[in-house]
Amino acid sequence: MSAIALNLETTGSREDSANPLHVDVLIVGAGISGIGAAYHLSQQCPDRSFTVLEAQETFGGTWWTHRYPGVRSDSDLFTFGYRFKPWLSAPIASAEEILKYLDDVIEENDLGAHIRYRHRITNASWSTDLRRWTLSVTREDTGEQLTFTTNFLWMCQGYYRHNHGYTPDWEGFEDFQGTVVHPQEWPEHVDYADKKVVVIGSGATAATLIPAIAADTAHVTMLQRSPTFFFVRPNVNELADMLRQLDIPDEWTHEIVRRKIAQDMDAITKMSFDTPEFLRQFLLDTIRPLLPDGFDVERHFSPTYRPWQQRIAVLPEGDLFTCIREGKVSVVTDQIEKFTERGIQLASGETLEADVIITATGFDMSVLGDIQFSVDDKPVDFAETVTYRGIMFTGIPNLAYVFGYFRASWTLRADLISDFVCRLLGHMDESGATMVTPELGGEEADMALVPWVDPENFNPGYLTRSLHLMPKQGARDPWRLQHEYSVEKEQLPRADLDDGALAFK
Repeated sequence: MSAIALNLETTGSREDSANPLHVDVLIVGAGISGIGAAYHLSQQCPDRSFTVLEAQETFGGTWWTHRYPGVRSDSDLFTFGYRFKPWLSAPIASAEEILKYLDDVIEENDLGAHIRYRHRITNASWSTDLRRWTLSVTREDTGEQLTFTTNFLWMCQGYYRHNHGYTPDWEGFEDFQGTVVHPQEWPEHVDYADKKVVVIGSGATAATLIPAIAADTAHVTMLQRSPTFFFVRPNVNELADMLRQLDIPDEWTHEIVRRKIAQDMDAITKMSFDTPEFLRQFLLDTIRPLLPDGFDVERHFSPTYRPWQQRIAVLPEGDLFTCIREGKVSVVTDQIEKFTERGIQLASGETLEADVIITATGFDMSVLGDIQFSVDDKPVDFAETVTYRGIMFTGIPNLAYVFGYFRASWTLRADLISDFVCRLLGHMDESGATMVTPELGGEEADMALVPWVDPENFNPGYLTRSLHLMPKQGARDPWRLQHEYSVEKEQLPRADLDDGALAFK
C-alpha cells in the first residue's frame, strides 16, 4: 500500500498509547526535511529506533498545505530533490509531482511504518538526569494526549506557520465587500471566473498563481509595493536530456546535473556580490523582449535591493510575462492607502476596483515549530542562544535543527545536515556519551553576536519581521550559519566534533 493510501491513518503505533513511547531518535515533521532525515537515519544508523511525528494528516509539508492554483517549486528538482533519489521529469515541478516523488521515497524505503500523522507537539522538556526529551503530544484526530520520550530530537518541521499566512494591517480592510483570500489559506473553491482580481504581492507565490488563474478571470492586476527579480528559463534541462539520450544511468545523470546546477548557482551568487549591477542588467535584459513594447521594466521589475538580497523568483517559460503581453495581466507598483468597499485606493490617488483580492503577502516564521521548550525545568528562549553551525544551539542538549539555504535548494542542506547528525550520533556511541551540547568557552564567551541572518546579506520581509525571535550567530566558525552550499559541502563532512565546541557527557 502506498504512503498516500495510508495518509489518513496513524501509522507506526507499536505500544499502548496510554504509556510513554520511547525511541532513540524522534524526527519532527514529515515534509521534505523529515522524510530525508528518516531515510538517512535508516541507512546510516540502522540500529537506532525512530519515529516521525507530523501534525498534518499526511506527508509533504508545504506541498500538502499549499492548495492555491498552479503551486509549483521555485527550485529545480535536481537539487530540491534528494541526492539519493534521481529526479526524472522537468526541473520545475508541480506540488502533485513533488508529493508523488516523496511518496515513492517513503514506499521504496519502508518509512511509512515510522510516521505518525495528526500528532502535534505542544511541549518538549529535556532532563539531564534522565538524558532524554519528553514530548507532550496531541492526537488531532481524537484529541488524545500522548507522551513520547526520545534520546535525540531532530527538528525538521520547516520554518513558517502552515495554518495561516501573513497579512499586513491595512486601513479599511474590513470595508471591502468582495472576496479576500490568502494563498496559504486557499479554500476548496474561489469564484474568480470573469471577475476583476487584484493579487497583492510580487514574489514566487504571486508569480505562480497569476498565470494559473489569468485565463479564467476578466483581468488580473498584480499590485506590488516593490518589485521582485525574475529569472526566466525553459522548463527543461538540456544536460539531463542529453545524458538520458546517451543512456547514462539515472543515478549518474542526477548527480552530474546536481553538480552543474550547484556550480551555476555559486557563479550567480558570486556575481551578485562582486558585480551586482551587471547581474541586475542581465536579469532585466532577459525579460525585456518578453514584455509589451514600451513597458516600464525599470519601474516594475528592478528592485531597490541588489540581486539575491532577496530570492530571485524562477519563471519557467516566462508564463507571467506571457499573460502581461497578452493583456490578461497588468502590473501596478504603488503603496496601498486603504481598502474601500469596491477595491483598493493607492497612495498615488488611483483606485483599483476588484471583485476578488488575493493577498500573496508572505508568511510568518515559526521558531522550531512554536513548541514550548524547556531544559531541566527552565524555559528556553531560542533568541538567547547561539547557533552551532546553524544546526544546534548553546545550552540545548541532543537537538538538531534543519534550516535550508536561501539562495539554493533547501534539500541540499537537509542532506548535509542528515550526514552530520548521523555522524554525530555515531561519535556519541564511540565515545560513550549520552549527551551533547554546544557550549561557548574561553574567549568565545565574549564573542560579538549577530542576528541569525545578516540583513545586508538576505532580507525578505518574513525574515526581518522575525529576527528578534531567532537564535544568534557568532563572528566566526563554528558559531555561524553558513549560507552557501559550496562552502558547507566541504566544511560539514570534515567538521571536527572534538574541537571543544561540543560538550560530550
